[in-house]
Amino acid sequence: MIKCEDLCKNFGKFKALENVSCTIEDGCIYGMVGSNGAGKSTFLRILSGIYKADGGSALVDGAPIWENPSVKSNIAFVPDELYFLNSASMNRMAKMYRDLFKGFDRARFEELTKEFGLDPTKSLNTFSKGMRRQAMTILALSARPKYIFFDETFDGLDPVMRNYVKSLICSDVIDRGATAIITSHSLRELEDTCDQLALLHKGGLVLESDVQNLKTARFKIQVAFREDFTEELFEGIPIVRFTKSGSVASMIVKGDREEVVARLSAMNPVLLDVLPLTLEEVFTYEMEALGYTFNLE
Repeated sequence: MIKCEDLCKNFGKFKALENVSCTIEDGCIYGMVGSNGAGKSTFLRILSGIYKADGGSALVDGAPIWENPSVKSNIAFVPDELYFLNSASMNRMAKMYRDLFKGFDRARFEELTKEFGLDPTKSLNTFSKGMRRQAMTILALSARPKYIFFDETFDGLDPVMRNYVKSLICSDVIDRGATAIITSHSLRELEDTCDQLALLHKGGLVLESDVQNLKTARFKIQVAFREDFTEELFEGIPIVRFTKSGSVASMIVKGDREEVVARLSAMNPVLLDVLPLTLEEVFTYEMEALGYTFNLE
């Protein structure tokens, strides 16, 4: 289990992370979304032991990560900015990973390399951006770590390869009980993969929830009445956002769907539609309710 409490990291006067607290249970896929500079990469670098936190704590299985080789040996990190040994091939990198990770699975490395269609004997300098990301993903998955972190993992991958990488991550979590953290600029990349989703904004964790709860606890309603009306008519209903165009009102509601619909039906509307929300809409409306304007790609 990963547990962070009041985690802070500063770079000069810039606050990359500010009082971030979260608990990530074993055997889950935890998605983190946010704009550039939101703190996603910094968060993963602290959890990987690359950065030392300036405040708060980050524990993996109850132990600190910084300068703790026994903990770091259970963590594999695929960063946004990839690094390989100078002029190294995948085979050379595999030898290094084998020394770093006791559970490195050479057979899986060879199998995945073949599946991805990569030549493990060629210099990684000759690989395209997408191929280099595939190579790093193969190495990380072959290490068989308990914790595996992916920073913008799908960047540079075509749609077919993105789906394949997602399936590999899910298999590791299901088959081995691994824990994965995936960051992205796009909720669309995470919506069908993650168990939990969190939104970072300006270094702070402003929203975190189980994916299923996000999808079911918030919904959109369109309602109209014969007489003119205002938002005051719906006093007591937990409305996140209210807009009205002509005689039709659109509301984003947070609460018990059946109870809200029953209450509105009792008001004899001429129109009452209940519509599902995408996760992108949920996050956007929650951010607006918090006073943020935030554009999710």
